[in-house]
Amino acid sequence: MKKASYLILTIIILFITYNFVAKDNNQAKNVILLIGDGMGVTQIYAAMSVSEKPLNFEKFKHVGFHKTYSANSYITDSGAGGTALATGVKTKNKRIGVDTLGNPLKSILVYAEENQLVTGLVSTSAITHATPASFIASDSSRYNYENIAKDFLDVDIDIFIGGGKNHFNKREDQLNLIDSLKKNNYQVIDGVNNLDEKAEGKFAVFTADKHNPKILDGRGDMLSVSTEKAINILSKNKEGFFLMVEGSQIDWGGHDKDIDYVVSETLDFDKAIAKALEFAIKDKKTLVIVTADHETGGLTLVDGDLEKKEITAEFSTDDHTAVMVPVFAFGPGAENFGGIYENTDIFEKMMTAFGFKK
Repeated sequence: MKKASYLILTIIILFITYNFVAKDNNQAKNVILLIGDGMGVTQIYAAMSVSEKPLNFEKFKHVGFHKTYSANSYITDSGAGGTALATGVKTKNKRIGVDTLGNPLKSILVYAEENQLVTGLVSTSAITHATPASFIASDSSRYNYENIAKDFLDVDIDIFIGGGKNHFNKREDQLNLIDSLKKNNYQVIDGVNNLDEKAEGKFAVFTADKHNPKILDGRGDMLSVSTEKAINILSKNKEGFFLMVEGSQIDWGGHDKDIDYVVSETLDFDKAIAKALEFAIKDKKTLVIVTADHETGGLTLVDGDLEKKEITAEFSTDDHTAVMVPVFAFGPGAENFGGIYENTDIFEKMMTAFGFKK
Protein backbone atom coordinates (compact mmCIF):
# COMPACT_ATOMS: atom_id res chain seq x y z
CA MET A 1 0.00 0.00 0.00
CA LYS A 2 2.85 2.34 0.88
CA LYS A 3 4.54 1.56 -2.46
CA ALA A 4 1.32 2.37 -4.32
CA SER A 5 0.95 5.67 -2.45
CA TYR A 6 4.58 6.51 -3.14
CA LEU A 7 4.11 5.73 -6.85
CA ILE A 8 1.01 7.93 -7.06
CA LEU A 9 2.81 10.76 -5.27
CA THR A 10 5.76 10.46 -7.65
CA ILE A 11 3.46 10.60 -10.68
CA ILE A 12 1.73 13.71 -9.33
CA ILE A 13 5.07 15.44 -8.72
CA LEU A 14 6.31 14.56 -12.21
CA PHE A 15 3.04 15.81 -13.75
CA ILE A 16 3.25 19.13 -11.91
CA THR A 17 6.93 19.52 -12.76
CA TYR A 18 6.34 18.73 -16.42
CA ASN A 19 3.54 21.27 -16.72
CA PHE A 20 5.54 23.95 -14.92
CA VAL A 21 8.52 23.44 -17.21
CA ALA A 22 6.31 23.35 -20.29
CA LYS A 23 4.64 26.59 -19.27
CA ASP A 24 7.99 28.20 -18.49
CA ASN A 25 9.44 27.13 -21.84
CA ASN A 26 6.37 28.50 -23.61
CA GLN A 27 6.70 31.98 -22.08
CA ALA A 28 8.75 34.63 -23.83
CA LYS A 29 11.16 36.93 -22.07
CA ASN A 30 11.35 39.17 -25.14
CA VAL A 31 9.05 39.84 -28.10
CA ILE A 32 10.18 41.35 -31.38
CA LEU A 33 7.27 42.30 -33.65
CA LEU A 34 8.24 43.14 -37.23
CA ILE A 35 5.55 44.77 -39.37
CA GLY A 36 5.92 45.00 -43.13
CA ASP A 37 3.45 47.77 -43.90
CA GLY A 38 1.37 46.85 -46.95
CA MET A 39 3.04 43.43 -47.22
CA GLY A 40 0.92 40.54 -48.46
CA VAL A 41 1.86 37.07 -49.63
CA THR A 42 2.51 38.30 -53.17
CA GLN A 43 4.99 40.94 -52.05
CA ILE A 44 6.91 38.26 -50.17
CA TYR A 45 6.90 35.79 -53.06
CA ALA A 46 7.95 38.52 -55.49
CA ALA A 47 11.01 39.17 -53.30
CA MET A 48 11.66 35.44 -52.96
CA SER A 49 11.50 35.02 -56.74
CA VAL A 50 14.20 37.56 -57.54
CA SER A 51 16.49 36.87 -54.58
CA GLU A 52 19.75 35.03 -55.21
CA LYS A 53 19.41 33.19 -51.89
CA PRO A 54 16.53 31.97 -49.72
CA LEU A 55 14.92 34.68 -47.65
CA ASN A 56 14.62 34.63 -43.87
CA PHE A 57 10.84 34.34 -44.26
CA GLU A 58 11.48 30.72 -45.25
CA LYS A 59 13.03 29.88 -41.87
CA PHE A 60 9.70 30.14 -40.02
CA LYS A 61 7.87 26.89 -39.30
CA HIS A 62 4.75 28.46 -37.79
CA VAL A 63 2.65 30.49 -40.23
CA GLY A 64 -0.88 31.87 -40.01
CA PHE A 65 -3.12 34.60 -41.43
CA HIS A 66 -5.01 37.47 -39.88
CA LYS A 67 -8.08 39.39 -41.05
CA THR A 68 -7.39 43.08 -41.49
CA TYR A 69 -10.79 44.83 -41.67
CA SER A 70 -11.34 47.78 -39.35
CA ALA A 71 -14.31 48.72 -37.16
CA ASN A 72 -15.89 50.82 -39.90
CA SER A 73 -14.45 49.54 -43.17
CA TYR A 74 -13.84 46.30 -45.06
CA ILE A 75 -10.48 47.83 -46.02
CA THR A 76 -8.36 49.12 -43.14
CA ASP A 77 -5.87 51.94 -43.12
CA SER A 78 -2.59 51.84 -41.19
CA GLY A 79 -4.04 53.74 -38.23
CA ALA A 80 -6.77 51.21 -37.51
CA GLY A 81 -4.55 48.31 -38.58
CA GLY A 82 -1.69 49.37 -36.32
CA THR A 83 -4.06 50.01 -33.42
CA ALA A 84 -5.54 46.51 -33.73
CA LEU A 85 -2.07 44.93 -33.59
CA ALA A 86 -0.87 47.20 -30.77
CA THR A 87 -3.95 47.20 -28.50
CA GLY A 88 -6.17 44.26 -29.46
CA VAL A 89 -9.11 46.53 -30.34
CA LYS A 90 -10.56 47.28 -33.77
CA THR A 91 -11.14 50.97 -34.33
CA LYS A 92 -12.20 53.31 -37.12
CA ASN A 93 -9.86 54.15 -39.97
CA LYS A 94 -7.51 57.09 -39.39
CA ARG A 95 -7.56 56.69 -35.60
CA ILE A 96 -4.50 55.99 -33.48
CA GLY A 97 -4.59 54.15 -30.16
CA VAL A 98 -8.23 54.97 -29.41
CA ASP A 99 -11.44 52.96 -29.70
CA THR A 100 -14.47 53.82 -31.84
CA LEU A 101 -15.69 56.26 -29.17
CA GLY A 102 -12.34 57.99 -28.91
CA ASN A 103 -11.32 56.44 -25.60
CA PRO A 104 -7.55 55.87 -25.25
CA LEU A 105 -6.31 52.29 -25.41
CA LYS A 106 -3.33 50.67 -23.71
CA SER A 107 -0.81 49.13 -26.10
CA ILE A 108 1.43 46.10 -25.67
CA LEU A 109 4.36 48.54 -25.36
CA VAL A 110 2.72 50.23 -22.38
CA TYR A 111 1.92 46.86 -20.78
CA ALA A 112 5.59 45.93 -21.22
CA GLU A 113 6.69 49.16 -19.50
CA GLU A 114 4.29 48.50 -16.62
CA ASN A 115 5.83 45.04 -16.20
CA GLN A 116 9.38 46.46 -15.87
CA LEU A 117 10.42 45.52 -19.41
CA VAL A 118 12.27 47.94 -21.67
CA THR A 119 10.77 48.95 -25.01
CA GLY A 120 11.65 50.24 -28.45
CA LEU A 121 10.31 51.33 -31.83
CA VAL A 122 12.12 51.35 -35.18
CA SER A 123 10.69 52.62 -38.47
CA THR A 124 11.81 53.57 -41.98
CA SER A 125 9.09 56.24 -41.96
CA ALA A 126 8.72 59.12 -39.53
CA ILE A 127 8.50 57.65 -36.04
CA THR A 128 5.25 59.61 -35.68
CA HIS A 129 3.66 57.81 -38.64
CA ALA A 130 0.58 55.62 -38.21
CA THR A 131 2.10 52.24 -37.40
CA PRO A 132 4.74 53.19 -34.82
CA ALA A 133 2.39 55.83 -33.41
CA SER A 134 -0.22 53.14 -32.69
CA PHE A 135 2.06 51.68 -30.03
CA ILE A 136 2.71 54.90 -28.14
CA ALA A 137 0.05 57.52 -28.90
CA SER A 138 -3.70 58.09 -28.61
CA ASP A 139 -5.26 60.45 -31.14
CA SER A 140 -8.42 60.84 -33.18
CA SER A 141 -6.34 61.32 -36.34
CA ARG A 142 -3.17 59.64 -37.53
CA TYR A 143 -2.27 62.93 -39.21
CA ASN A 144 -1.90 64.90 -35.97
CA TYR A 145 1.84 64.33 -36.10
CA GLU A 146 2.77 67.09 -33.67
CA ASN A 147 0.32 65.80 -31.06
CA ILE A 148 1.68 62.29 -31.57
CA ALA A 149 5.23 63.58 -31.02
CA LYS A 150 4.13 65.01 -27.64
CA ASP A 151 2.80 61.57 -26.68
CA PHE A 152 6.36 60.25 -26.80
CA LEU A 153 6.98 62.27 -23.65
CA ASP A 154 4.18 60.52 -21.77
CA VAL A 155 5.43 56.94 -22.28
CA ASP A 156 8.79 55.88 -20.88
CA ILE A 157 9.97 54.19 -24.08
CA ASP A 158 13.68 53.36 -23.91
CA ILE A 159 14.71 53.72 -27.55
CA PHE A 160 13.09 54.91 -30.75
CA ILE A 161 14.72 55.18 -34.15
CA GLY A 162 13.17 56.75 -37.24
CA GLY A 163 12.46 59.91 -39.18
CA GLY A 164 10.17 62.76 -38.21
CA LYS A 165 12.54 65.05 -36.31
CA ASN A 166 10.68 68.11 -37.63
CA HIS A 167 7.61 67.04 -35.65
CA PHE A 168 9.67 67.49 -32.49
CA ASN A 169 11.59 70.71 -33.17
CA LYS A 170 9.98 72.59 -36.08
CA ARG A 171 6.45 72.77 -34.82
CA GLU A 172 3.57 75.15 -35.38
CA ASP A 173 3.25 75.66 -31.61
CA GLN A 174 6.95 76.63 -31.42
CA LEU A 175 7.64 73.99 -28.74
CA ASN A 176 11.02 72.31 -28.84
CA LEU A 177 10.41 68.70 -27.86
CA ILE A 178 14.08 67.87 -28.39
CA ASP A 179 14.80 69.89 -25.24
CA SER A 180 11.91 68.11 -23.53
CA LEU A 181 13.35 64.73 -24.48
CA LYS A 182 16.71 65.73 -23.03
CA LYS A 183 15.02 66.83 -19.80
CA ASN A 184 13.46 63.35 -19.70
CA ASN A 185 17.00 61.89 -19.78
CA TYR A 186 17.06 60.91 -23.45
CA GLN A 187 20.25 60.99 -25.43
CA VAL A 188 19.12 62.64 -28.69
CA ILE A 189 21.17 61.40 -31.61
CA ASP A 190 21.14 62.20 -35.33
CA GLY A 191 21.76 59.10 -37.43
CA VAL A 192 21.76 55.50 -36.31
CA ASN A 193 25.44 55.11 -37.12
CA ASN A 194 26.16 57.60 -34.33
CA LEU A 195 24.37 55.41 -31.78
CA ASP A 196 26.79 53.61 -29.49
CA GLU A 197 25.04 50.37 -28.57
CA LYS A 198 27.37 49.97 -25.60
CA ALA A 199 26.05 53.18 -24.04
CA GLU A 200 23.55 53.19 -21.19
CA GLY A 201 20.30 55.12 -20.89
CA LYS A 202 17.39 56.10 -23.12
CA PHE A 203 17.81 57.05 -26.77
CA ALA A 204 15.90 59.16 -29.29
CA VAL A 205 17.56 58.53 -32.64
CA PHE A 206 16.43 60.61 -35.60
CA THR A 207 17.37 59.34 -39.04
CA ALA A 208 15.58 62.02 -41.10
CA ASP A 209 13.81 65.35 -40.68
CA LYS A 210 10.72 63.86 -42.36
CA HIS A 211 10.69 60.34 -43.82
CA ASN A 212 13.76 58.30 -44.69
CA PRO A 213 14.55 57.90 -48.40
CA LYS A 214 13.59 54.68 -50.17
CA ILE A 215 16.21 51.94 -50.33
CA LEU A 216 16.59 52.59 -54.09
CA ASP A 217 17.50 56.22 -53.32
CA GLY A 218 20.32 55.37 -50.95
CA ARG A 219 18.83 54.70 -47.50
CA GLY A 220 21.38 51.93 -47.11
CA ASP A 221 21.23 49.45 -44.23
CA MET A 222 19.48 51.83 -41.81
CA LEU A 223 16.70 49.34 -40.97
CA SER A 224 18.83 46.27 -40.26
CA VAL A 225 21.46 48.31 -38.37
CA SER A 226 18.74 50.02 -36.31
CA THR A 227 17.15 46.66 -35.53
CA GLU A 228 20.43 45.11 -34.42
CA LYS A 229 21.45 48.08 -32.28
CA ALA A 230 18.02 48.35 -30.67
CA ILE A 231 18.12 44.64 -29.79
CA ASN A 232 21.62 44.92 -28.35
CA ILE A 233 20.64 47.88 -26.17
CA LEU A 234 17.30 46.47 -24.99
CA SER A 235 18.65 42.98 -24.29
CA LYS A 236 20.78 44.36 -21.45
CA ASN A 237 17.64 44.46 -19.32
CA LYS A 238 17.31 41.28 -17.26
CA GLU A 239 13.50 41.48 -17.16
CA GLY A 240 13.14 41.41 -20.95
CA PHE A 241 12.00 43.75 -23.73
CA PHE A 242 9.42 44.53 -26.40
CA LEU A 243 10.53 45.89 -29.76
CA MET A 244 8.45 46.82 -32.81
CA VAL A 245 10.23 47.21 -36.15
CA GLU A 246 8.40 48.55 -39.21
CA GLY A 247 9.38 48.24 -42.85
CA SER A 248 7.18 51.18 -43.77
CA GLN A 249 7.84 51.66 -47.44
CA ILE A 250 6.69 48.32 -48.83
CA ASP A 251 3.33 50.06 -48.56
CA TRP A 252 4.53 53.15 -50.41
CA GLY A 253 5.77 51.03 -53.31
CA GLY A 254 2.28 49.56 -53.57
CA HIS A 255 0.69 53.01 -53.57
CA ASP A 256 3.07 53.96 -56.39
CA LYS A 257 2.35 50.72 -58.29
CA ASP A 258 6.13 50.30 -58.49
CA ILE A 259 7.23 46.66 -58.31
CA ASP A 260 10.93 47.54 -57.99
CA TYR A 261 10.11 49.77 -55.01
CA VAL A 262 8.02 46.99 -53.41
CA VAL A 263 10.61 44.25 -53.93
CA SER A 264 13.61 46.29 -52.79
CA GLU A 265 11.82 47.35 -49.59
CA THR A 266 10.72 43.76 -48.89
CA LEU A 267 14.27 42.49 -49.37
CA ASP A 268 15.51 45.21 -47.00
CA PHE A 269 12.84 44.24 -44.46
CA ASP A 270 14.05 40.63 -44.72
CA LYS A 271 17.49 41.78 -43.57
CA ALA A 272 15.92 43.21 -40.42
CA ILE A 273 14.15 39.88 -39.88
CA ALA A 274 17.58 38.23 -40.09
CA LYS A 275 18.85 40.33 -37.17
CA ALA A 276 15.83 39.40 -35.05
CA LEU A 277 16.16 35.70 -35.83
CA GLU A 278 19.91 35.66 -35.19
CA PHE A 279 19.31 37.02 -31.71
CA ALA A 280 16.32 34.76 -31.01
CA ILE A 281 18.17 31.60 -32.06
CA LYS A 282 21.01 32.38 -29.63
CA ASP A 283 18.80 33.72 -26.85
CA LYS A 284 16.15 30.95 -26.91
CA LYS A 285 13.77 33.16 -24.88
CA THR A 286 12.69 35.54 -27.65
CA LEU A 287 9.49 35.34 -29.68
CA VAL A 288 9.82 36.83 -33.17
CA ILE A 289 6.61 37.71 -35.02
CA VAL A 290 6.53 38.97 -38.60
CA THR A 291 3.30 40.24 -40.12
CA ALA A 292 1.65 43.19 -41.90
CA ASP A 293 -1.13 45.63 -41.11
CA HIS A 294 -2.73 45.16 -44.54
CA GLU A 295 -1.86 44.55 -48.21
CA THR A 296 -1.32 47.46 -50.59
CA GLY A 297 -1.68 47.53 -54.36
CA GLY A 298 -3.58 44.33 -55.07
CA LEU A 299 -0.30 42.93 -56.38
CA THR A 300 -0.47 40.01 -58.82
CA LEU A 301 2.42 38.09 -60.36
CA VAL A 302 1.33 37.31 -63.92
CA ASP A 303 4.59 35.77 -65.11
CA GLY A 304 8.15 35.11 -64.04
CA ASP A 305 11.36 33.15 -64.50
CA LEU A 306 12.98 31.74 -61.36
CA GLU A 307 16.24 30.95 -63.14
CA LYS A 308 16.59 34.47 -64.51
CA LYS A 309 15.23 35.97 -61.27
CA GLU A 310 12.61 37.92 -63.20
CA ILE A 311 8.94 38.63 -62.49
CA THR A 312 6.10 40.37 -64.32
CA ALA A 313 3.71 42.12 -61.97
CA GLU A 314 0.44 44.01 -62.13
CA PHE A 315 -1.39 46.11 -59.56
CA SER A 316 -5.17 46.27 -59.31
CA THR A 317 -5.21 49.45 -57.20
CA ASP A 318 -3.00 52.19 -55.81
CA ASP A 319 -4.56 51.75 -52.39
CA HIS A 320 -5.02 49.11 -49.70
CA THR A 321 -6.94 45.88 -50.21
CA ALA A 322 -8.96 43.68 -47.86
CA VAL A 323 -7.09 40.38 -48.24
CA MET A 324 -5.80 38.47 -45.23
CA VAL A 325 -2.08 38.91 -44.54
CA PRO A 326 0.45 36.34 -43.31
CA VAL A 327 1.88 35.91 -39.82
CA PHE A 328 5.23 34.20 -39.22
CA ALA A 329 6.41 33.23 -35.74
CA PHE A 330 9.57 31.77 -34.19
CA GLY A 331 10.47 31.09 -30.57
CA PRO A 332 8.54 30.37 -27.36
CA GLY A 333 4.81 30.42 -28.08
CA ALA A 334 5.26 30.45 -31.87
CA GLU A 335 2.89 27.50 -32.27
CA ASN A 336 0.02 29.76 -31.15
CA PHE A 337 0.29 31.88 -34.29
CA GLY A 338 -0.86 29.24 -36.77
CA GLY A 339 -4.37 29.32 -38.23
CA ILE A 340 -6.69 32.13 -39.28
CA TYR A 341 -7.77 34.80 -36.80
CA GLU A 342 -8.50 38.50 -36.28
CA ASN A 343 -5.71 41.07 -36.39
CA THR A 344 -6.58 41.90 -32.77
CA ASP A 345 -5.48 38.39 -31.77
CA ILE A 346 -1.84 39.32 -32.41
CA PHE A 347 -2.02 41.54 -29.33
CA GLU A 348 -3.71 38.82 -27.28
CA LYS A 349 -1.11 36.25 -28.33
CA MET A 350 1.71 38.60 -27.36
CA MET A 351 0.11 39.21 -23.98
CA THR A 352 -0.12 35.45 -23.45
CA ALA A 353 3.48 34.94 -24.55
CA PHE A 354 4.67 37.50 -22.02
CA GLY A 355 2.32 36.22 -19.33
CA PHE A 356 0.81 39.69 -18.90
CA LYS A 357 -2.63 40.30 -17.42
CA LYS A 358 -4.92 43.21 -18.28
